[in-house]
Amino acid sequence: MIPDLVTPPVALMLWALAGYLLGSVPFGIVVSRLFGLGDLRQIGSGNIGATNVLRTGNKTAAALTLILDSGKGAATVLIVRALAAEDAVQLAAVAAFLGHCFPIWLRFKGGKGVATFLGILLAYALPLGAAACGTWLVMAVVLRISSLSALTAALLSPVWAALLGLPEAVAMTLALATLIFARHRANIERIVAGTEPRIGKK
Repeated sequence: MIPDLVTPPVALMLWALAGYLLGSVPFGIVVSRLFGLGDLRQIGSGNIGATNVLRTGNKTAAALTLILDSGKGAATVLIVRALAAEDAVQLAAVAAFLGHCFPIWLRFKGGKGVATFLGILLAYALPLGAAACGTWLVMAVVLRISSLSALTAALLSPVWAALLGLPEAVAMTLALATLIFARHRANIERIVAGTEPRIGKK
């Protein structure tokens, strides 16, 4: 990482593009086809993330999708951090998240980004990522609603960043949290209506 330098605008754009392209790899689609599960967009909710892969009944494929989707977020942070300044790291991370949600390869119809979000935070600062993952886990165990767990983890991520002495990460986590809420609009409506499915129930 090169913390004391500011990346020139053109270089920032290139790092953002690199982050977007890495984030846009639709691992859910790739894994589903490799496992012979069909077109994930025609299954369950049509989402390309691990939760929808799990609806096929193949836990191995779902776990692999989760690892790869989070891994591409983490890889973006680690690669850019090794080669560029902190402003480029944060911009590329947000771009990777956008790549997952709006992949050019799928006509900009992607996933909701929770795994990629957690991967970004784990690579950016392990305590921050652990706090977000812990928040998700506690909410999932108590309420058994995956989307609400993700929303809570996203909402609290800027708070965790501030409490953990990472003020430079507050803006990035706020941006990511805002995007997660935007991608979960339908889930929020179902949560309010009391119709959002619980973990383990179809």
